[in-house]
Amino acid sequence: MPLSVLVLTLLFAIQKHGTAMVGKLFAPIMLTWFLTLAVLGLRSIIQNPEVLGALNPVWALRFFAEYQTTSFFALGAVVLAITGVEALYADMGHFGKNPIRLAWFVVVLPSLVLNYFGQGALLLDNPAAIANPFFLLAPKWALLPLLVLATMATVIASQAVISGVFSLTRQAVRLGYLSPIRIVHTSEQESGQIYIPVINWMLYISVVIVIMSFEHSSNLAAAYGIAVTGTMVLTSILFCSVAKNSWRWPTYLVAALFALLLAIDVPLFAANLGKIFSGGWLPLTLGAVMFTLMTSWKSERFQLIRRLNEHGNSLEPMIASLEKSPPTRVAGTAVYMSRVVNVIPHALLHNLKHNKVLHERIILLTLRVEDVPYVHNVRRVCIEQLSPTFWRVVASYGWRETPNMEEIFHRCNAEGLSCRMMETSFFMAHESLIMKERPWYLYLRGKLFMLLQRNALRAPDQFEIPPNRVIELGSQVDI
Repeated sequence: MPLSVLVLTLLFAIQKHGTAMVGKLFAPIMLTWFLTLAVLGLRSIIQNPEVLGALNPVWALRFFAEYQTTSFFALGAVVLAITGVEALYADMGHFGKNPIRLAWFVVVLPSLVLNYFGQGALLLDNPAAIANPFFLLAPKWALLPLLVLATMATVIASQAVISGVFSLTRQAVRLGYLSPIRIVHTSEQESGQIYIPVINWMLYISVVIVIMSFEHSSNLAAAYGIAVTGTMVLTSILFCSVAKNSWRWPTYLVAALFALLLAIDVPLFAANLGKIFSGGWLPLTLGAVMFTLMTSWKSERFQLIRRLNEHGNSLEPMIASLEKSPPTRVAGTAVYMSRVVNVIPHALLHNLKHNKVLHERIILLTLRVEDVPYVHNVRRVCIEQLSPTFWRVVASYGWRETPNMEEIFHRCNAEGLSCRMMETSFFMAHESLIMKERPWYLYLRGKLFMLLQRNALRAPDQFEIPPNRVIELGSQVDI
């Protein structure tokens, strides 16, 4: 166990160097591993080719007909033969679909099928090999090298899970299901290759706790079976929902596909339900925790934004009103961050309401991230004058770049909008949330949202704004 923790510590520590570096280190080992699987399996198949008769599904049907109860619970063990390969598809966000398809159909799938058929051929020839059919495929002289290679492949397989967690976390943040967190892009070419420090070390701590609790990998088999088969069922449901509602597939086609997928997934999931108390509770608990976190952030954030936009004022009429009957003006430039163009920043409304003053020049700044690694400086900023004293600036960045306010001001100066950092104030809205009376479960959800909001990445940190130029306008909002 101490050795396992040490290896995992090293694995999580190198994540900050990026998937490209990890791939260069691990790819040759994994290619060797899968080719070894294929060679061992093919060697056994050649010696006992009658195993190829298993390609006939009649054998499976006979087994189910003769051993009805046993065959159902055997599905819980059979599913372990396919677990792990789904992690390959979890990395699609990192590498794209074409590399995943190529790796699966050219290397992974053929190697696994050959090895499983090879184990079956070995058992037909020597039933006593059931004690350890995988390692007994190899000749005696190759046992130690195979053990070393298998250990290295096991460690590397963990990398696929870690990379998948990074990808899923980024997608959750972009979809508004998690609070903003620091995301580091580790590749100059691929937007999906990222590193998320807080997720990396939270995952590390969780894995170590699981290792200490379960002690043996065999104790985790039940947890793995529930996790994989449950995901299969949910994926089938979601896929058919997207096919019907988004892709507009014909209802009869979606229904037929839905029935076919669930005919496979539901029996596998049901066969694993008996393992809930022997370890299956772990993925169910983790899933419930993540579901609670994500739905709480999404729902409460929506409620907050709706409350902030209750004023109902549109941008252009308000600017016209302010130009016609201006409040007291002070020297300098004020920048108000706006997530969406044509929307009045809440900080601007708050400043007018309580301070009743405006700077002599107002810039409404929106930052956009485009689906390219870099944006050319010529397209960095788009400037539009809305009135004599109001300007709209849209700054575009690639996913590999970090927005920098000094650079934006430099581009604005080049475009004719003179901006000086020491003469500019950045106004940010900071909402202090007050819980209204609500049912206890909604009260707890609100408290969870407040905790997440307090620990979210702040805008000045996201956009590298000098701290001494930031003014936060606090307001109390009932949710």
